[in-house]
Amino acid sequence: MEFAEVVRRRRMVRDYDPDRPVPPEVRERLLEHAIRAPSAGFSQGWAFLVLETAEDRDRFWTATSPAPEDPPSPDGWLIRMRRAPLLVIPLSHKAAYLDRYAEPDKGWTDRDGARWPVPYWDVDTGMAALLMLLTAVDEGLGACFFGVPPERVDAFRATFGVPEAYRPVGCVSVGYPGDGDRRSPSLRRGRRPVEEVVHRGSW
Repeated sequence: MEFAEVVRRRRMVRDYDPDRPVPPEVRERLLEHAIRAPSAGFSQGWAFLVLETAEDRDRFWTATSPAPEDPPSPDGWLIRMRRAPLLVIPLSHKAAYLDRYAEPDKGWTDRDGARWPVPYWDVDTGMAALLMLLTAVDEGLGACFFGVPPERVDAFRATFGVPEAYRPVGCVSVGYPGDGDRRSPSLRRGRRPVEEVVHRGSW
């Protein structure tokens, strides 16, 4: 598939065929492409938790779903999302960046996080997630990037033994789109045209 077509087709898929697992070779390509993402100072401050078995996926959804006393999901999207046969949780590692930029070739003598205008550890890990989304399209699969609720991060960490130094920036669900997959109502807002969002030379 041509790159322009991959970009054009990329969308968030929220329903999956539970009977069609992601082929192992495709899973590996997703991960191999993810680590091709750019990273400041080539810090590569990321990690990827891969969940494929039904048991592991159930543990993820149990850990990250609203507690029984919380309001239920407003629609059935979560039920359809749970059918995804592959979940990949990209995790950012801030310390890897602070350590890297304290090395002699970078010129900083401390690990002060205030030097960073934005948290590049999260930005770079997000770009790795985007490469997985694009790879899924190129492989004929669907994928979706969604967040882990902040109040459920501790439960997620405890369930999978994730060290405190690693932060989940979200989750990428991957699989073959199901029959019930439909476009998000949010798309009715329309895509903002280039002329509306690009400022050339000055604002």
